[in-house]
Amino acid sequence: MNIKNIIENKIGEVIQNVFQIDDLNHKHNLKLEVQQNRSGFEGDFSVVTFPLVKIVKKTPDHVATELGDALSTQSDFVESFNVVNGFLNLKIKNSFFLNNFYSAKENLDQTSDKQQTVMIEYSSPNTNKPLHLGHIRNNLLGYSVAEILKADGYNVIKTQIVNDRGIHICKSMLAWEKFGNGSTPESLSLKGDKLVGNYYVEFDKVYKKEIAELVAQGKTEDEAKKQAPIILEAQKMLLNWEKNDPAVRECWQTMNSWVYNGFGQTYSRLGVDFDQVQYESETYILGKDIIQQGLLSGVLYRKNDGSVWCDLRDEGLDEKLLLRADGTSVYMTQDLGTAVQRFKDNDIQKLIYTVGNEQDYHFDVLFKILKKLGYSWAENLFHLSYGMVELPEGKMKSREGTVVDADDLMQEMYETAKEKAEELGKLDALSADDKEKSYETVGIGALKYFMLKVDPRKKMLFNPKESVEFNGNTGPFIQYTYARIQSLLTKANYQERKISAYEMTQTEKELIMNIAAFRDTVTKAADTLSPAVVANYVYDLVKSYNSFYQNNPILNQDDENTRQFRLELSDLTAKIIKKGLKLLGIGTVDRM
Repeated sequence: MNIKNIIENKIGEVIQNVFQIDDLNHKHNLKLEVQQNRSGFEGDFSVVTFPLVKIVKKTPDHVATELGDALSTQSDFVESFNVVNGFLNLKIKNSFFLNNFYSAKENLDQTSDKQQTVMIEYSSPNTNKPLHLGHIRNNLLGYSVAEILKADGYNVIKTQIVNDRGIHICKSMLAWEKFGNGSTPESLSLKGDKLVGNYYVEFDKVYKKEIAELVAQGKTEDEAKKQAPIILEAQKMLLNWEKNDPAVRECWQTMNSWVYNGFGQTYSRLGVDFDQVQYESETYILGKDIIQQGLLSGVLYRKNDGSVWCDLRDEGLDEKLLLRADGTSVYMTQDLGTAVQRFKDNDIQKLIYTVGNEQDYHFDVLFKILKKLGYSWAENLFHLSYGMVELPEGKMKSREGTVVDADDLMQEMYETAKEKAEELGKLDALSADDKEKSYETVGIGALKYFMLKVDPRKKMLFNPKESVEFNGNTGPFIQYTYARIQSLLTKANYQERKISAYEMTQTEKELIMNIAAFRDTVTKAADTLSPAVVANYVYDLVKSYNSFYQNNPILNQDDENTRQFRLELSDLTAKIIKKGLKLLGIGTVDRM
């Protein structure tokens, strides 16, 4: 618990003892606000007593004085107090800050076992194209939320569902068969996912050309889209795939293997991983079985054309297609099967889907159908809906090949970090190998931090150049502060040694209060599923440390006790920076 919360809780106890108010927080909806005082104010905290004045019917100064007297005798942390215009100013004992500092240090690695297992799905790409900028935000969010949940005491299973079948996959397959001339990743010296993605774009070019030709012949655009020869071939290929046609299946397996190899390289550089992987090609059949059960129970119904639907009008939605007239499945079919399989195979208490907000309706429907079908665990499904990522140039379009490729973006971040470091001369003293590692850590870290510092639910604009700045709320700024602390500790030949008493400055107290808030910050981030909570906490911690560093001499400090404690403060700050960044999937370097 952070220092401010400890004080607030104690004030609540003392108020009940002094003013005899029962059930304070519920009956009167009262919680006195505790504010941290700015430098120059007498005391460390101010307590706003006016809500209590209305209840006990006494003057503000009288209430504040009574409360101050009681806190002085009933708590072990108040050194003195004064009252100004009804505000109670508290000066807190140095020993209280010191004890909380060492407590935070000793408990840094401790977590409470929540005895719950959470599964979190993220990435979930299609095997018809490489990962792009949108996938990067998805992967970084999912991975970071998983790490934060683990740090807060949950068991976590990281998973992805690979969209490895469907009409979009057949489009790439068909285009490769028609125009690929037997090309392979090896023959083209190209990552497999990029090769397959190129043929997805090629399909769209041919498809648009055929549509235009049919429109010129007098067809409407809708008619042309349905009658274009290449889309009819792709639909036939999908039916043949579902019938286990050997030639179609062999092509599908070959091209998917190319893609998985490419994805693996991207995931490795991005620093994300998975405990489990599901494949739609395996779960869509299970979805069909669930639909048959729903038909038998009367929850679902079949229309005259043979298609199967779920009526959600009583839920404020509409009717939802679950199986086409020709018997082929839709996305919802597969998602039903996947959800059921996950709870069947794993002892999980919650399932989180990390998917963009354009799919809000889809997940609303999915959760409601599962509830209608009688799955009690459907109450424990959650959609982590996040905003889209845009560049200064605007939106991306996969079919037109205008996406920002994930690999290209990571390489650009590396190059930008290298250019920036060389310009500033920050890594001149490092060996060539250490420089390369630093460029990678700083560049990819800048990308991750810029993505994760924004609340997941908000749309964001990503600017690569801005993200690699060494000043402001950026990853490199935080990494640089960590490296500076490591340099300081090395120069000081720092060794841990606990001190028993110390008279603190205001900036030291402020830094300790930031340090003590780390565990609560992790819990808040876990509760809200927001890595931004951690990212902005670390930034605030770094700002607090820099203020402390500028106002408190360390290496040239004559008093050994003071020097030792300031090194202790620096060491713990660095450890928390490293832990906080690790929760975001970001590395650190000891020299920058």
